[in-house]
Amino acid sequence: MRSAMPRLTLALLAALPPGALAGQQWNDSATVALIRRGIAVRRLAEPDSTLRSYRAQAHGFVFFLGQAGHDLLQPPRLIKADELQVDIYWQAPGVSRQVIRAWRDGRWLPTDITYHRDHLGIVTNNFGDRIRIGEGDEVKDVVHPLAAQGLALYDFRLRDSVRLRVRDTVLELDEIEVRPRDLNAPRVVGTLSLDRATGDLVRFRFSFTPAAYLDPSVEDISIVVDNARVEQRWWLPWRQEVEIRRRVTWLDFPARSIIRGRWEIDDYDLNVAIPPEVIAGPAIGGLQQPVDTGGSWPEPLAEAVRGVARPVEREDLEEVRQEIDRIAEGRLSALPGARLGFSSISDIAHVNRVQGLALGAGLALRVLPHVVLRPRAAFGTSDSRLLGDLRLSWERPQGTVTLGAGRRLADLGDTPIISGLTNSLLSQEGGRDYGDYVLLDQARLTVEQQVGSGASVTAEGGVDRSRSVSTEATPASGHYAPNPALGAGTIGMGRLGFDFESASLDRTAGVVAQANLEGGAGDHRYLRATLNLEVRARAGIGGLQLRAQAGAGTDDLPAYRSFAIGGWGTLPGEPFRAWGGRQMVLGELEYRLDVPFPEIPLGPFVSTGPRMTLAPFLAAGWTRGGLSGVPWVPSGTVRPVAGLGLEWFHHLIRARAGVSLRTGTLGITLDLNREWWGIL
Repeated sequence: MRSAMPRLTLALLAALPPGALAGQQWNDSATVALIRRGIAVRRLAEPDSTLRSYRAQAHGFVFFLGQAGHDLLQPPRLIKADELQVDIYWQAPGVSRQVIRAWRDGRWLPTDITYHRDHLGIVTNNFGDRIRIGEGDEVKDVVHPLAAQGLALYDFRLRDSVRLRVRDTVLELDEIEVRPRDLNAPRVVGTLSLDRATGDLVRFRFSFTPAAYLDPSVEDISIVVDNARVEQRWWLPWRQEVEIRRRVTWLDFPARSIIRGRWEIDDYDLNVAIPPEVIAGPAIGGLQQPVDTGGSWPEPLAEAVRGVARPVEREDLEEVRQEIDRIAEGRLSALPGARLGFSSISDIAHVNRVQGLALGAGLALRVLPHVVLRPRAAFGTSDSRLLGDLRLSWERPQGTVTLGAGRRLADLGDTPIISGLTNSLLSQEGGRDYGDYVLLDQARLTVEQQVGSGASVTAEGGVDRSRSVSTEATPASGHYAPNPALGAGTIGMGRLGFDFESASLDRTAGVVAQANLEGGAGDHRYLRATLNLEVRARAGIGGLQLRAQAGAGTDDLPAYRSFAIGGWGTLPGEPFRAWGGRQMVLGELEYRLDVPFPEIPLGPFVSTGPRMTLAPFLAAGWTRGGLSGVPWVPSGTVRPVAGLGLEWFHHLIRARAGVSLRTGTLGITLDLNREWWGIL
């Protein structure tokens, strides 16, 4: 008997939830009865003796991703992708084997990562009675909630009942929350979805308590296992996803690595004869490394990745984390309670014309579940000024509330125009500081809330006292320009912001949008609005990238909240921040084309990559509404620029040359890719 796995999704095609169940309690008699039946079904060696064996095929991807930037809200970036085709063999009573018959990989950034063998296959038995991840190096022998000991180790609560209409069949599922009786023991936290008619496990969404992680770098592991009904009789594997997130244990730094596996299983052959030599051997056999298997793949790997790299914000795994956090009441952080804390490399050391060399230090102290205290301090060796702040944050997967106060040196504008690392090097060695600074004493209350897939709303209020600062440092060569006077006194301010970001894993398509409305009263009374937009889309053999910024402020806009464009980071070929005022519009259209380029090996696993990206662009900017006492003036007319960008070394290094179409002046910049500026 041959059966193609029905493309059954657990999205509710016709969901008819009865609403919240009355009197939901942990371990009530009705819920315990459901769990007892689920345990009994799992313990049967042959729940249906008519299913003696099957052979199936699994197709999957294993992604290695990097995520970095403010509060780790940006979509992760693809570093490496592996695509696999695996033959699956199962034979009663519960004997299984997998054989990797096709395997290819590609690198989008330098890496030498290798995977545990069980990351390259699927789970055929809903993890059995003892759950192991990473061949026991990451999680080992954690008791399954539906194992015989499950009722003694876990609490259960019936959350909801769901009715699904699939083709001509109506399925009724009981969704049961699971939490450990002892959160300090190695246990599971999650949700079981049981078929009401049979007691079979249909879906399992779960994570683990911190004590379950044997690798201290593991931040969390999230897993979704879906089964589908074959021949209207057997619940067999259909879809599986796992995500393993890691961070540095001793440092609170906005960067993490992610291993994400995504599998679909179908093309079932039921009750087939499986030769003994096939079922024997290691649990996952076959290919030991990626190889060129010729015609095994219908399309190039890059195209296949684009086909599955949906916007990552929509993944089930983020919903799993939110759900598990709620069930465990926020007590599942595996990270140490006290760590060093920095938001970027420049927090540790940087150079500018006001401070000279500035050195900083910080801490992150978890004082309660979800509550983190972050003190930071920095000292400028040229101005002998001590800066720092103290922030108390209540952090949940759905949002953050932060109360903070401190003193900082801030650059003009909201959008960075250069990486902190590059600016420090240019400042120290050549006296070229691409910043205009103001000293801010601030007290702020900030509420940030996720409102949808990739979207968040921020409300912020507080008091700013701004003071002008002067150039104090001396570079190794050249000289610094004077720092403009930007101080504006004391202002009570409020801001409402909206952010949206959606990007494919390979960054060939996506949208980033930010809108802010800000107001102030005190020594200045003003309103200020900004809009930033970035759109990437595939176009022919390359891709288009559009960036646009617009801003406007009222007549009493303080100088440090004004707008300035020109030169590095905005309009190469125009003088640096020559044009500015109370209104600004800036736009750029770029066409991106990958071309072959000689690859330079940098070790057994790392190279500069076989391609370079050419990016011809057109940009233009315009400003009006001049302010007194600042060096930037209204542009009077549109300032157009044409140029060429080059990206090399897996898009890490970016060079740009632009020519002003009004003056013919050439401007050249060299920096790291903008996507990494947040941690630089």
